[in-house]
Amino acid sequence: MSGEVPGKTQHLRRILRGPRPEAVPALIARACILVGLLDIAAGVFPRFRHSRMYALAEVLPGALGPFAAALAISTGVLLLLLAHGLRRRKRRAWRAAVVLLPLGALAQFAYRHSLFGVLIPLVLLTMLLRHRSEFAALPDPRSRWRALANFVLMGAGSIVIGLAIVSAHPKKLVGDPSLSDRLEHVLYGLFGMDGPVDYAGRTSWTVACSLGALGLLTALTTIYLAFRPEHPVARLTEDDEARLRSLLDKHGARDSLGHFALRRDKGVVFSPSGKAAVCYRVVSGVMLASGDPVGDVQAWPGAIERFMDEAKAHSWTPAVMGCSETGGEVWTRETGLDALELGDEAVVDTADFSLAGRAMRNVRQMVKRIERNGYETRVRRIRDLGDQELERIRRAADDWRGTDTERGFSMALGRIGDTADGDCLVATAHKADDPAGPHGDLKAVLHFVPWGTDGVSLDLMRRDRAADPGMNELLIVAALQAAPKLGITRISLNFAMFRAALARGEKIGAGPVLRAWRGLLVFLSRWFQIESLYRFNAKFRPRWEPRFVVYRSPRDLPRIGFAAMQAEGFVNLGMPRVLRRRTAASRPCAHDGAPDGGQRGVRAA
Repeated sequence: MSGEVPGKTQHLRRILRGPRPEAVPALIARACILVGLLDIAAGVFPRFRHSRMYALAEVLPGALGPFAAALAISTGVLLLLLAHGLRRRKRRAWRAAVVLLPLGALAQFAYRHSLFGVLIPLVLLTMLLRHRSEFAALPDPRSRWRALANFVLMGAGSIVIGLAIVSAHPKKLVGDPSLSDRLEHVLYGLFGMDGPVDYAGRTSWTVACSLGALGLLTALTTIYLAFRPEHPVARLTEDDEARLRSLLDKHGARDSLGHFALRRDKGVVFSPSGKAAVCYRVVSGVMLASGDPVGDVQAWPGAIERFMDEAKAHSWTPAVMGCSETGGEVWTRETGLDALELGDEAVVDTADFSLAGRAMRNVRQMVKRIERNGYETRVRRIRDLGDQELERIRRAADDWRGTDTERGFSMALGRIGDTADGDCLVATAHKADDPAGPHGDLKAVLHFVPWGTDGVSLDLMRRDRAADPGMNELLIVAALQAAPKLGITRISLNFAMFRAALARGEKIGAGPVLRAWRGLLVFLSRWFQIESLYRFNAKFRPRWEPRFVVYRSPRDLPRIGFAAMQAEGFVNLGMPRVLRRRTAASRPCAHDGAPDGGQRGVRAA
């Protein structure tokens, strides 16, 4: 037996071997971040250019000291943006770095004759070339042409504005430069260099900074469009939808969220056998799947492998929102990802539902009161509705939407009344003695999607804000009571985030940590329907089915959460519709105890 300590020996071997190949992109990205920050400091802070730190900065790639401050800032920002792409193993970022590093080395040799300034960029360039296979992530095909168009248009605009800037100080000009001299000065200035035109006093500095800012603006916007994460639009083709419907016909009873895979703004990957599929959307570089894979459980691993391959090919962050316990086990087993309980889905077995008993007193009294006020309910399949009534329901649901943008992703279908969705269920509330308004006697709508052949899953709840409070309770009860005649044995209601924490935190004996966590959830409920949805669901005495989020690393959770909020419609990074007028029917109503009308997917965010 040798006296070697295994742990120390392995650690020493790792040091001697150098960094692992998969760690190289992260190391290069950190180097780019450091150099970029030094470059920006050198360009922004004049005193920094006389410090010892700047002496180090000048021998690093990209630190082109003799150039103007604007070029230093532009180079620093470029390296910072490249660092993000290199960390994500983007091929396009690798190509840009391969071009930038030799230029930095050439500039160091030409302007400073610095041996270290040439050597360090070449060492990093060698590392990039040696590990080029690590940088294979595909670019965003939609951004390529936008970036090129932005470069051409902004470049032309910058030249025109630059000529105006150069010619705006005729009294300060030295000599009489020609138009070609001024154009040459603009082109040099956009890159932060001095041109042939000279000015008296500090005007040269002002013109140089202005031209440099124009060049920087052009570079930043072009780089952003070139390297931003992909946001693919609707990609579910007719063939994909037909294949998914065939899988749902055979295996749709397993997951209550299966029918939501038919959203047409999702992409899909199928297993090699075609017996399973994973539907997803890419938001801010996160590849979001929702619910369990569709199809045969035995074929799930093949679809999951295709999903992970697609995420790796584009360097997207893989994540799954709202999968079941079985789905979470398969995802974690096949991919090595982790799972975290996100909340619980409320499922009511229609055979066990009754309004009798003390526990249902509040719901019973509310329903009876509304019925006495003249409301009646109708529960029908989509295929049993006429075209005119279906169109009226569509218009009403759109008008009663409480937000400017359509919400929902993981638990929302995004449409009502499609001819292919004839098995969907619609519950409507009517008041015959109040036909006023654009939608006549229609006062509320609930829409359910199929869950196999004997179940339905709540999609959206919409109501006229001028109607009596309790419309949602009325229609849920109506759907539960009509379910046996329609062959429905189970109904999935809303999803309650962190339901277990809310329930345990209010019990006697809950510890301080659990109470503090519950207090935070209650506080967040002011903006997100967390506690209100739990209370609303609990009224119907459901059984709770846990749902999970699957993720790669804890540090990815904030990014996944933000992407999920974007997908669900809570966060909209587009231009706000400031000119859109909101009618009284679209404003939130404080007097109704039920959640605001919207998609079920809103509550799953």
